[in-house]
Amino acid sequence: MDRMIHTALNSMRNLSELQKINAQNLTNMTVPGFRKDLWGQAGSGYLQAGQEPTARAFALRSGESAFSYQVGTMDPTGIETDVAILDDGWFLVQPPDGSEPALSRRGDFSVNADGFLINGSDETILSDALTPIVVPPYREIQITQIGEILISPQDAEVGTFVSAGFIGTTTAAGVALKKGEDSRIRPVDGPLPAPDQIAHMQQGMLESSNVNAVEELVYTIELQRRFEMSVKFIESAKQIDQAAAQVMRIAQD
Repeated sequence: MDRMIHTALNSMRNLSELQKINAQNLTNMTVPGFRKDLWGQAGSGYLQAGQEPTARAFALRSGESAFSYQVGTMDPTGIETDVAILDDGWFLVQPPDGSEPALSRRGDFSVNADGFLINGSDETILSDALTPIVVPPYREIQITQIGEILISPQDAEVGTFVSAGFIGTTTAAGVALKKGEDSRIRPVDGPLPAPDQIAHMQQGMLESSNVNAVEELVYTIELQRRFEMSVKFIESAKQIDQAAAQVMRIAQD
């Protein structure tokens, strides 16, 4: 009977992990460019009884944290510093905590007080030379499809534009990616792929999260029902065990 209970408890543990992932997705469904988290690879483990494996199997999560590569909806905003990557590709960003550079699809850019181009997570946007992009004071800004930043300086004649650099992008073709503990995307092994500037961008648009709210809410209900079934399974095992014990006592009497 303990095997039944062990199986149910293991199922509840796995469901708890899935609920965490589900909650994470729902929490970030309004974050531009967010990539939906998925359950990673899993295997099976077995408890040992001496030198022999027992029937008590449990799931082992293995491999790197997975996420969905599906592109989110492109929403026009009309804001000149909003930029969306229209096809495959990633922005190269430097996290504010000084950790290793990462990849991002978040394009809600702005210029901070120090003149650096940043996104809504306060990550510094890197150039095609993997250096922070400094944007001088401007009257107007344009961002081309290849990521070149053109500004009309405040002290220049109206209609005069100069280049302030290129937004670094990479397709990361053939590179296995993972989400780290800080929820940022990096290669599984090795450094970030070099900028290739292949991605096409659109100014005045933002890519939304690729989380489908309806699907996640339905999944929430499904996970809750599975959890309740596991609880009922344990209760049934308890009742069977109590009934068997009572039969044994009667037999002994």
